[in-house]
Amino acid sequence: MSDIPSLQVEPGKVVLAGSWTLASMLPHLDVLQSRLASVQLSGVVWDLSALTRLDSAAAVLLWRTWGNAWPQQLSIGELQREVLSRAADLPREMPEPSCRSLLPFEWLGLLMIKAGNNLRGIVALFGQLLLDLGYLLRHPGDFPRKEFTANVYKAGAQALPVTALVGFLIGVTISYLSALQLKSFGADLFIVNILGISIIRELGPVLVAVLVAGRSGSAMTAQIGVMRVTEELDALATMGVSRSLRLVFPKVAALSLAMPLLVVWCAAAGIFGGMVSANVEMGLSYGFFLESLPKVVPVANVWIGMGKGFFFGLLIALVACHFGLKVRPNTESLSAKTTTAVVTAITVVIIVDAVFAVLTRHIGMPGGA
Repeated sequence: MSDIPSLQVEPGKVVLAGSWTLASMLPHLDVLQSRLASVQLSGVVWDLSALTRLDSAAAVLLWRTWGNAWPQQLSIGELQREVLSRAADLPREMPEPSCRSLLPFEWLGLLMIKAGNNLRGIVALFGQLLLDLGYLLRHPGDFPRKEFTANVYKAGAQALPVTALVGFLIGVTISYLSALQLKSFGADLFIVNILGISIIRELGPVLVAVLVAGRSGSAMTAQIGVMRVTEELDALATMGVSRSLRLVFPKVAALSLAMPLLVVWCAAAGIFGGMVSANVEMGLSYGFFLESLPKVVPVANVWIGMGKGFFFGLLIALVACHFGLKVRPNTESLSAKTTTAVVTAITVVIIVDAVFAVLTRHIGMPGGA
């Protein structure tokens, strides 16, 4: 039996035969549409009993030809009638999507629900990393050395130039602006206190965290997201490879290790920039600056800065990997999740920095414990 769709117009009767499917109709679609349009609908018997196949595309074509109404005389099988019935139930026009603006409380509720879901996912991911750490302590030979060292290089070593440049410029800026005020009070020597405490304790960790979140955090999200789009994550699951052990754990461990070192590096560059600016603006000698710095800035500030770096790196990597794993297999979701990961990581860093400031307000400060 032929699969070519055919249409025979006889006096008072229209006979359809063959396979009326989209694939079969495409080569003859213009001819079929013109012949259907020329048929007089009133008093015509439509004979569809000779059809071998009828899909939804052909059913929609016939239903529109009939003027969205059943013909008065129709000969058809039960299966074809069901297909035509589904076409008849389709709305003539798609309803417009609801565009009602959310009330403030509704918007706040949705935001809290999303934040709660993300927090739960990050906590679950952190718990899985703890299980992976326990596994690696029992099986040290399975430690992903290549992945770990690659992430240390990309997130740490390659970030050295930009963090040094930003730290140096921030040190110069703070020193220059502070010098303008300190000169008027004759308190030039306090520039060492201002630069040491502000850069080592606060600005160094926060600047590095923002730079790393925008640089390395977005790269981690994009890498895992691309693996989702290209179905590499599914391939790893099929081969029985743990994605948390091979993808997430090396990134989190590498960034947690690299961040404290980057904080010290950025703080050193900032102190150097401030020292140069203080020498130019205020005539403060380098020897006096270096001699006074350990006296006015307790070493506890260095440990606080490095501790912040460790927690910032841990949180940035967790947030980046969490949103990378949530990417759907399309490019739009990839770009949206990458942006969300960077914004969320920076927000979390600022919140955690405020918590650190409250908890360590009496540590490392002149006159403090």
